[in-house]
Amino acid sequence: MQYDIAGRTVTMPVEVRDACAGTAMFDVDAGAAAALLPPGDAFTVVESSPGRAQLVLATIDYRDNDLGDYLEVGITMFVTPRSGSGSGSADREPGTFITRLPVNQEFTCVAGRTIWGFPKTVEDITVVHKEDSAVTTLRIDGELVLRLTLPRGGADVMPQMPMTTYTYIDGVPHATPFSQGGAGSQVLVGGTGVELELGTHPVADELAALGLPTQTPVMSTWTEHMRGTFGTPVPL
Repeated sequence: MQYDIAGRTVTMPVEVRDACAGTAMFDVDAGAAAALLPPGDAFTVVESSPGRAQLVLATIDYRDNDLGDYLEVGITMFVTPRSGSGSGSADREPGTFITRLPVNQEFTCVAGRTIWGFPKTVEDITVVHKEDSAVTTLRIDGELVLRLTLPRGGADVMPQMPMTTYTYIDGVPHATPFSQGGAGSQVLVGGTGVELELGTHPVADELAALGLPTQTPVMSTWTEHMRGTFGTPVPL
């Protein structure tokens, strides 16, 4: 399948050939996390324990990607389609739902919104790579949203894992298959090396309402050379 985006042809699946990516996962109130979902009743937040849910802050530096070389920050949670959303049991498997997805280039913003319904916006993002850490700073409308420091390193190889991400496209819930893996990976339990500073922008207020940054991360991850694919979205 192909899409015509801003005069360019995007052929599915979209391939990520090289990127460095890091995440920090936090345990937050499930009700507060659910409040970040867009209007609609198609999805329910997955509880990690009674009344709790996992929220992930992700930073990705795409070096070689069908949509360009760009920076991205994601705010993600795990959801399950509600009963009745979709005709098969596979449609109701847990997956990710991205509530915010700032990027720093226009083409990937338009493509992401048009093809998958990702909530991409073009914002001011910088990533500073140090020997053993990476510092990502996100600003919107000149205001600091967050500054996230993640430990960088690892020698593990992560095999390609098939997953599902959920979105709304024109108000209709969709599922998109994607895969992710790579080399130079590590998974660290707890908050060692993770630092999160929130600013004064309303998006920072959303995270503060979840108890960040005082929450200790459950874990952090880093992949120095991430690869992956994003498939064609399918309505539920």
